[in-house]
Amino acid sequence: MCALLLTTAPQDRAQDDHRPPALTLRALTARQYLDFLGRHRQASFLQYPSWAGVKDQWRSEFLGWHLPSGETVGGALVLYRQFPGTRKYFAYLPEGPVVDWSDPHLDRWLDPLVRHLRAAGAFAARMGPAPDYRRWDAADVKAATAAGRRISDVLASRVDPLGTAVADRLRTRGWRRCGGESDGDAQPRHVFRVPLTGRTRDDLWSGLNQEWRRNVRKAAKEGVETVLGTAADLPEFHRLLCLTEERDGFRLGRSLGYYQQQYEALNAEEPGRMRLYLARHRGEILAAHTMVVAGARVWYQTGASADHRREVRPSNALQWRMLRDAHALGADEYDMRGVPSTLDPAERAFGLLRWKLGTGGQVVETLGEWETPMDGYANTALYKAFQAYLARR
Repeated sequence: MCALLLTTAPQDRAQDDHRPPALTLRALTARQYLDFLGRHRQASFLQYPSWAGVKDQWRSEFLGWHLPSGETVGGALVLYRQFPGTRKYFAYLPEGPVVDWSDPHLDRWLDPLVRHLRAAGAFAARMGPAPDYRRWDAADVKAATAAGRRISDVLASRVDPLGTAVADRLRTRGWRRCGGESDGDAQPRHVFRVPLTGRTRDDLWSGLNQEWRRNVRKAAKEGVETVLGTAADLPEFHRLLCLTEERDGFRLGRSLGYYQQQYEALNAEEPGRMRLYLARHRGEILAAHTMVVAGARVWYQTGASADHRREVRPSNALQWRMLRDAHALGADEYDMRGVPSTLDPAERAFGLLRWKLGTGGQVVETLGEWETPMDGYANTALYKAFQAYLARR
């Protein structure tokens, strides 16, 4: 996957001709890139060097954008996947670039990137810009549930003007939004986030709906214990995940080895970056959820639970523990990751959204992922073949 980051000081923009200085793009070492991310605490965990260790079937490199003074003001982890039978690559930047998107001179960031990717053999590139597009409060979404309805049918609580402007700027530069208006492509289009900044633990508790508070209390009364697991508990997590996939009708398709590699790579970069939470009842693990911590952000990544004793509410207990831990870490938001766009209670996928709505957060529509082919007939032909391949999957 991939990423990009930047900020520019006001004095750097205050040029006589009102144009900001040109940026130079060159390679960074993993240490230089990680140091850069450390100064920009809003980066997604998918942008960290450790993610390259998780996606080891992709070739990776770290890039930096530099002012004429030499100061590094942007960075990117780029992952390349080779197109079979060619020496060409698909370049991927997930949940990035995270840049100073308010800069109207977007070309000074994107043009050097596209030139570099084309020179590196990429036939196309995909990225996921950071600005949000729209947000809906949980209460408004719950009130709007009805047969055949989708989140886009509901008036948003907030529309981000920056997100709207960035989408327009990308379109005029030939970038195309992936996945149409659906739930996304490689990364979810709609996510669920619980704001934490400026809230007390009591505020978080009162933010839970009545059903959630009742379930958390029931778990405590039944003696459900929430603890941090270790790498040795990953096989049990994966077993429960397979049960969950079968029960809830979805398929992540990830092996135990994938999660073991992820746990090792993320925690080697920084201890505690990936955490495994377990809910035990009568000595048995009934639920296991993973959490990722990077900078000032925390994500609930993957959840799994047993088919039996669900009445003791182990997953509610785990999420309440994880929410409190994210708050104690000083995170700005607790990101519960993807939710479906359907508001139809009759659709199976709606259950996941309903469960997350109970935490009192917000549904957030991101800008999604955007693609562009590189210039040249051969690159365009490969890009069309790649799109056809994805459509057949």
